[in-house]
Amino acid sequence: MSRYNVKETEAKWQRAWEQARAFEVAADPQREKCYVLEMFPYPSGRIHMGHLRNYTIGDVIARYKRARGYNVLHPMGWDAFGLPAENAAMERGVHPGDWTYRNIDAMREQLKTMGLSIDWSREIATCHPEYYRHEQAMFLDFVEAGLAYRKEAWVNWDPVDHTVLANEQVIDGKGWRSGAPVEQRKLPQWMFRITAFADELLDAIDELERWPDKVRLMQRNWIGRSQGARVWFDIAGREDRLEVFSTRPDTLFGASFCALSPHHPLTQELAEGNPDLQRFLRECEQLGTSEEAIERAEKRGFDTGLRCHHPLVPDQTLPLYVANFVLMDYGTGAIFGVPAHDQRDLDFARRYELPVIPVVRPHNQDGIEIGGEAFTGDGTLFNSEFLDGLDVPSAKATVIEKLEALGRGEGTTQYRLRDWGVSRQRYWGCPIPMVHCGACGLVPVPKSDLPVELPHDVDFETPGNPLERHPTWKHTRCPRCGGEGERETDTFDTFVESAWYFARFCSPRSDRPFERDEVDYWLPVDQYIGGVEHAVLHLLYARFFTRALQQCGYLSAAEPFAGLFTQGMIAHETYKDADGKWLAPSEVTRDADGNPVDLDGRPVTPGRVEKMSKSKRNTIDPTEIIESYGADTARWFMLSDSPPERDMEWTEAGVEGAHRFVQRIWRLVTEGLDALPAAGTPAPTQLGEAALQLRRNAHKTVQAVTQDVDHFRLNRAVARLYELANAVGSFKSEAADDADRWVQREASELLVRMLAPMMPHLAEELWQRLGHTRMLVDQPWPEADPALLVEDTVTVAVQVNGKLRSTIELPRDVEDAAAQEAALAEPAVQRSLNGADPRKVIVVKNRIVNVVA
Repeated sequence: MSRYNVKETEAKWQRAWEQARAFEVAADPQREKCYVLEMFPYPSGRIHMGHLRNYTIGDVIARYKRARGYNVLHPMGWDAFGLPAENAAMERGVHPGDWTYRNIDAMREQLKTMGLSIDWSREIATCHPEYYRHEQAMFLDFVEAGLAYRKEAWVNWDPVDHTVLANEQVIDGKGWRSGAPVEQRKLPQWMFRITAFADELLDAIDELERWPDKVRLMQRNWIGRSQGARVWFDIAGREDRLEVFSTRPDTLFGASFCALSPHHPLTQELAEGNPDLQRFLRECEQLGTSEEAIERAEKRGFDTGLRCHHPLVPDQTLPLYVANFVLMDYGTGAIFGVPAHDQRDLDFARRYELPVIPVVRPHNQDGIEIGGEAFTGDGTLFNSEFLDGLDVPSAKATVIEKLEALGRGEGTTQYRLRDWGVSRQRYWGCPIPMVHCGACGLVPVPKSDLPVELPHDVDFETPGNPLERHPTWKHTRCPRCGGEGERETDTFDTFVESAWYFARFCSPRSDRPFERDEVDYWLPVDQYIGGVEHAVLHLLYARFFTRALQQCGYLSAAEPFAGLFTQGMIAHETYKDADGKWLAPSEVTRDADGNPVDLDGRPVTPGRVEKMSKSKRNTIDPTEIIESYGADTARWFMLSDSPPERDMEWTEAGVEGAHRFVQRIWRLVTEGLDALPAAGTPAPTQLGEAALQLRRNAHKTVQAVTQDVDHFRLNRAVARLYELANAVGSFKSEAADDADRWVQREASELLVRMLAPMMPHLAEELWQRLGHTRMLVDQPWPEADPALLVEDTVTVAVQVNGKLRSTIELPRDVEDAAAQEAALAEPAVQRSLNGADPRKVIVVKNRIVNVVA
């Protein structure tokens, strides 16, 4: 029998699906829908192993749901704006658009070789004006609704690239691309008022039952709703007072200092005539704005010389510092420091020799000593006058009541969540449709004039935003008065495009952002699949955007993603040569003893198995794997190695094993095919025990695989299909008559149908070889026969005086007397009785026989 021709067969069925337009769908209110979506890729030009795993998992779900009768939407698009395209323009001398569209063409062809059940008629690219003109219209509606606004904000500024950087783009205080130390600057920024939905976004997390718990927790923490108090400190010698928000007002008696953010208005006032404070503030600006960077930094401060009156102890004053770890965009930009019960405060107090006063001790403990670690746990208040003896929740309530009575504070709710800054000083992004007019101020571009398109004639010779220095593009007329104006030269953060793309897929060719009946039919996405690295920002922004669109009348859904699955990373062993340089897996082979060597036979040092990364050079090109082994092999290995939510190690041995299984299935089904009864032959009336057992095995596998796929236990489903293939192979060698061969056909067909979502090309070819004329992709998912799921026998435990002595096989629901007789006949039971009659025998039907000696 010839080997399975991978290349020819996979190309054949990819053409057949495309010609049949098998995966193109339309909204149909008469059918139950299922919207399956993987996070769309950035068009870098090459797919990587993360793509291979992500889209394989999604495709299994899409094909499975389609077979279950759902109207399945499974689209693909490109997250096509962003700095990498501008970097390519600078490095290669190409236009960002040309580079991006060329990469899209390349990646589309690579993805098509995977055999994905994608509706390519809905393909979108976020850099296309027909996409972003709708984004511009939405923005104008957000402005009108008060959900978008402009204000000055502190940002991370890269002085080399001349652009704002997101916190994630600041690495060790430096720009991720330029490597230049990042500065903090106050710039006018366009903001989305995500905080308007803070309570709703937080409360709705409880309803996202098909999201991973870890992602829901991350979202809760990011929104960060805190119950606490606003506390007012009078400043000695000044008429104004300092307002502080704290989630731990119960610790007020342990306060030993107050501190301001470097960006606090009082800080700016004090710095005007103080060169030393100005110098300290410049040092603070080198930290960047991310909480992580500030948390890691050495805690430093500047003593302003001012002192604050303690709100509960009027004759006590606290020194007022400016501190580099106090954030302006959380609370009020000021804190009272309680070193005994906050680690940052403790580090600061030790540096500046400030008092450390413990006021909370562990329950049932007389006191507490504070060394190098603050006590942040629950406990009982002491050293706190009227709070002594109270637990923390009671103390919080009591102190808030006292502060309110004294007029020195009030209970309040605070959020960690901040409004979303969407301005970026770069070219390759969606233009913000606003005009700056000297007479009228900020004026929206009329919707009839959208899109505001990017100019093509730009240069990247000079660092910074080409739109800012374009000779003609930014100069325009004010839409309101007709006078001279300038376009907004900032473009949107690329997270804006990915915050609504899933909705555009519902009607991607419409002249409107969405056809209301279609977007309301398809949304929310039933199953969203992607990396956990997007657990907070992208998902939170998409949740906000959907609510904003709902408020502006675009759609009905509030939540974009009903179900979320986060797949694990792909890892591979790392290698170094004798000089300590990283080697790629393709540059490593094995010697006769199995030791790793380079291609010249020199020893190689293997390192840890780590996430695939370009820096460690431990990446594998999925297109080379598909070219060598076929898409089905790559897909099968991706599914079989480990649970899909966990990281998996890519190994050559594993891929070769998957390829051997592909060839084995091919032989199992095709060898001796002529001896099988024709497709559709009625079931025989009589079956031998072996044939009946295979039928039971096959139908139980259908039931189990169905449950496994429903619950994303894909590696377990793979294991069951291995077992069924073994059972079919064993039975095939012993099949004796037409009845046996009918069972062999049924089991083979069930196996092929269950393999279809995972190895679709092989399954289609085998389905055709089995004599079927309609494509397998159009066949329903197999249903297990309930009668074959019931076992004829059960395993019953036999105990003597409560101790297990034996197990016996009995007919299901056998009479108690027969069960008792079989149990007493067991040699182990007779030895335990030692010739005596049992005093009592208790039979629990189908489960246990307990003999009382």
